[in-house]
Amino acid sequence: MGYFPFFIDIKGKKGLVIGGGRIAEHKISKLLAYEPELTVVARKVSDSIKSIEGINIIEREFVNSDLDGCSFCIAATDDAKFNAYVAGVCRKYHIFINAVDDKDNCDFLFPSVYKAGDLSIGISTQGASPYVAADIKNRIAQELPADIEDILMYLGSIRDSIKENVDDASMRADIFKEAARKCMVLGRELDKDELQDVINKVSERITGKDNTNAETKADGKYSYSKGKVVIAGAGCGTYDLITVRALNAIKKAQVLVYDDLIDNRLMEFCVESCEKIYVGKRNGRHSMAQEEINELLLKKANEGKLVVRLKGGDPYVFGRGGEEMLYLKSNGIETEEIPGVTSAIAVPAMAGIPVTHRDVSRSFSVVTGHTKDMDSLYEEIRNSASMNGTCVYLMGLTHLAQITEALVSGGKPKNTPAAVITGGFDDTYRIVKGTLADIELKVREAGITSPAVIVTGEAVNINLK
Repeated sequence: MGYFPFFIDIKGKKGLVIGGGRIAEHKISKLLAYEPELTVVARKVSDSIKSIEGINIIEREFVNSDLDGCSFCIAATDDAKFNAYVAGVCRKYHIFINAVDDKDNCDFLFPSVYKAGDLSIGISTQGASPYVAADIKNRIAQELPADIEDILMYLGSIRDSIKENVDDASMRADIFKEAARKCMVLGRELDKDELQDVINKVSERITGKDNTNAETKADGKYSYSKGKVVIAGAGCGTYDLITVRALNAIKKAQVLVYDDLIDNRLMEFCVESCEKIYVGKRNGRHSMAQEEINELLLKKANEGKLVVRLKGGDPYVFGRGGEEMLYLKSNGIETEEIPGVTSAIAVPAMAGIPVTHRDVSRSFSVVTGHTKDMDSLYEEIRNSASMNGTCVYLMGLTHLAQITEALVSGGKPKNTPAAVITGGFDDTYRIVKGTLADIELKVREAGITSPAVIVTGEAVNINLK
């Protein structure tokens, strides 16, 4: 049997729920957002159902006359034979019936529902697996912009104005479609200028000229709205350490500008039309200078694109994300930052080292191990030697000897535990442990190479693996 997904207006329609327990409450909770006039009939009704506002409750046995005037009925008792009896009565009077867990006595099924304002998504497996239906619903919901309700209200609000001002039906349809597409890309409603840009663009494409009296640039081309740049952290080591928000941004990206140390499996989540641009750098070898990256992001945003700038770890932890953000903001580009899991915490944790631990380390600091002015960095490290807690050094493997020397010369005991960790978030990772006195030698003997994370402090001796 095939169930067609009709969407029916039940606002103000009379509905009867027979049953007063958990199953009945679950059905009621799904219906309430659609504002039917509900009556619950049961010999005993739970307190939680009684606490629901706006429903009628009758505590007694069901009688056939309870169905008078009803558009639909839900038989939600634990008595299958009784539910089947109710279904028979409903069908006699042409009233839609849902008998729980009894598809043969159902005229309609309850889908797994997602509702946000005017948006309703219903997923059904025709009773085969409610779990699968719920899972599919959740996956779809995760893809939607956070402001989807406002977007739909906005799109509904502009329809009359466009109908009044644009005579051509085909052009109107294209304007509605392009406005909706841009809202979904940006994740918000359009401002007045952005909507006008959409109208200009569609008009030019269809008629070959501007029909909206909009201003043009000196070269005769129309000025369209700017896009948006999302600076997102990819997490570290493996693709499944990315946040849900960052992954959703990747799925919507029109341009993906990505660094080194990004799990390539993340690329599989991009739409086929997404332009992917690699701008990574490793050991001083730059595929693109930072100034060029800034200009690239600005250029793509000015083309009206949704750009995702994907960085390993967290964008603001030695990722130069702040510089890119300031540059884009200074040029009037809409931006968003999505944090990521930084290697400063995740890599030690993966190796069984907590950066904080009760009675061992009540603080931790993160220090770059590589900078243009290494002399001032070593002086800073010397001055920090008196601090307790865990210290994590990123990008510092080539300067490990100088880092340990600076700590010791600053007063840190030579027997202070130290570790160097490299490799992936699986069985390929390697960890070398020692002290400030011997860690550099042990690392050289082990053949450890970059990228690697250096950890110092008593927490190194804690083994959570």
